[in-house]
Amino acid sequence: MGLTLEWSNEQEAIEIQDAWIGRLKELLRLAGEAEGVADGEVALTFVDDARIHELNREYRGIDRPTDVLSFSMLEGDEPDIVFDDPEDGESALSGMLGDIVISLERAKAQSEEYGHSLEREIGFLFVHGFLHLLGYDHQTPEEEAVMFAKQEEILRRAGLTR
Repeated sequence: MGLTLEWSNEQEAIEIQDAWIGRLKELLRLAGEAEGVADGEVALTFVDDARIHELNREYRGIDRPTDVLSFSMLEGDEPDIVFDDPEDGESALSGMLGDIVISLERAKAQSEEYGHSLEREIGFLFVHGFLHLLGYDHQTPEEEAVMFAKQEEILRRAGLTR
């Protein structure tokens, strides 16, 4: 089956480039390989700052826009995850892994602030969101170091360096 990306666009300010979607699919494959996730689906939605502000307020209680939100199906009482037994005997995740929401307005502003391409910023936010789906966080300096090192390695492998 493999990892699949389903995406939608709910904003009008920035045109979605076909090359971005191809790059995001490649990043999903690389991130899945790095984390041992061979199967599953990720839903990605592009929004504007106003919509991500609403979502951030509703789901996190934070009354401001953010760049990326992740809604993991691995959290909660009954996640929609199936464990199968590949030939190598190791368990693997499959099914719906979760949703990632990216504000393209925020991504554009951050790409300009950090001095790199919008494609690189979207890739960074996507990988960041994917790692959150798998349970990674950055609440402590130690967690942040682990998560950000993983992100940068995946982006490096995809050729999306600063």
